[in-house]
Amino acid sequence: MTASSLRGSEEPLQSAFDAALVDLDGVAYRGPHAIPTAPPALEAARARGMRVVFVTNNASREPGTVADHLSSLGIPTDESEVMTAAQAAGALMLESVPVGSTVLVVGGAGLRTAVAEAGFVLVDSADDLPDAVVQGFSPDVSWRDLAEASYAVAAGARFFASNKDLTIPNERGTAPGNGSLVNVVVTATGVVPPGAGKPEPAMFRLAAAKAGAERPLVVGDRLDTDLKGARAAGYPGLQVLTGVDGVREAILAPPEHRPSFLGHDLGALALAHPEPVLDGDVWRVGAARVHVVDGRLEVLARDGGADGLDTARAACAAAWHATDAGAPIKVEGVGDVEVPSAHE
Repeated sequence: MTASSLRGSEEPLQSAFDAALVDLDGVAYRGPHAIPTAPPALEAARARGMRVVFVTNNASREPGTVADHLSSLGIPTDESEVMTAAQAAGALMLESVPVGSTVLVVGGAGLRTAVAEAGFVLVDSADDLPDAVVQGFSPDVSWRDLAEASYAVAAGARFFASNKDLTIPNERGTAPGNGSLVNVVVTATGVVPPGAGKPEPAMFRLAAAKAGAERPLVVGDRLDTDLKGARAAGYPGLQVLTGVDGVREAILAPPEHRPSFLGHDLGALALAHPEPVLDGDVWRVGAARVHVVDGRLEVLARDGGADGLDTARAACAAAWHATDAGAPIKVEGVGDVEVPSAHE
């Protein structure tokens, strides 16, 4: 029998790992409200000794503001438990821009504070001939801000981005993210900036260091940022189904986007996770059994297991094994898998 790249844990994840690096949007909250299972799940994890650091690509808010917001939602948080893309951007800039250099900041208060705390001098215009430009998301970024950044980058300023998420989820749906706004400056200048936030591994490593973690676990809802970043950093990742991506996306994920664990929500931290194993040409998890025939997933036996996801786990294992062997799953071939809704 062969093990899958979807891992198993005989003990609850909150015991197997010493820190959770937790995304915000779609994991801890959605829009203005906490995901109902998040506060008790995080309280239980902390009670078992698991440290928590919230890792967000939002660069507009300061860590203290993020902590206050989480606390107001029933998730008591100290600002030392928050790692923002703005802080990661400051660390990234220090690798190539000397302390004391001038920087034009396009973004919110959180980015301005992080850049100043990194030792840079803030300027407000391309006419100041800044040494660098750093861009982060803020709903208040205007055409004038983007034009000012374009003028400075075209004049030779180094260009950095806090993150390159093309979209962001909110209570009304999907909206343009920082990556979309960064692309306006890229279009105007032809200069593509490096990104500091997820899925870059540095942000997760900084968060793990902040937690003093030796066995960190990344928790996120987006495969292309949270889980890709986890793999890039060399950390296991738990995909929860309360946000952007679901089981179908996990089944079809390329290797660099795949989670190590699958759970409905943050309550998955309190559970043991069964490991898929290959038995002949069939992947099984508990009583669930799935195999691949001609690019299609076939469910031979359904079994949700303790949390209802064992069939989904077996389907992921079967699909990934087939894809990695050179026989990728057809998109329409996922239709035989029952995809459960996330519990709330």
